[in-house]
Amino acid sequence: MLDTRGYACPEPVIMTKGLVDKGEKKIEVLVDTTVAKENVSRFLISNGYKVTVSENDDEFTISAMK
Repeated sequence: MLDTRGYACPEPVIMTKGLVDKGEKKIEVLVDTTVAKENVSRFLISNGYKVTVSENDDEFTISAMK
């Protein structure tokens, strides 16, 4: 799981891009802002991943599969 809590956008997207560039088929990203949730989700969808998001308190887990 990629933990991007504490990073401001666009850093979570850049960190996620590193996994996409490696060809990862299953990606999980932990974020702590709504903006990061939306941006990372949008990025993954635009790269052909199916995305689901779960919320736990003020954190979001983005699960993506290709």
